Order: sequence, then C-alpha cells, then structure tokens
Amino acid sequence: MMLKVELMIRHTEIDEIRLRKEIRNLNIRFGGNLRLRIYGKLNCSSGKRMKKVNRVFFSSKTSAEKNGFRPCGNCLKEDYRIWKNQSFPNGKER
Repeated sequence: MMLKVELMIRHTEIDEIRLRKEIRNLNIRFGGNLRLRIYGKLNCSSGKRMKKVNRVFFSSKTSAEKNGFRPCGNCLKEDYRIWKNQSFPNGKER
C-alpha cells in the first residue's frame, strides 16, 4: 500500500520503515517543524535537531505552504528570501 502525502503527516504517526519507503519513492520530500511552522529539505541541519513530536512531512513545497508553513532560511535561501520580501515588503520582521 502506497502512502499518498497530499497535505501533512506527523512523524509520530508513521513507522520508520514506511517513512524511509515513502522518502525513497519521493512521496515525502520536505520536513517541517509543527511548532515553528517552518519547512525545509529533509537533509537540512536545522531540521535534524527538532524533536520528533514537532516534525511533520510534506510531498511538496505547495503542500507545506498550504498548511501555513514558511521556507527555511538555512536550506531554502531563495524561497525564504522571496517569502520574506512578500511578507515584509519594508524589509522588517515584527
């Protein structure tokens, strides 16, 4: 049975064998931090430090963004720059 990740799946809701299979099959391509609402590449050093309970997975950038996540400034620099310029046109956060 193939897992179709259209929106978001929590790391706590998938076993490690199935997770690796879905990553290999490219059904899971991005990881995110549920608490911080940030998504990035699966090999991002920032993402590897988060707690399992906060980790979620997405099949695409679009899926992550539809769920209210923003790009990671570490591994998705260009996407982050675009997001920041659209979100904060004057260049100031907060």
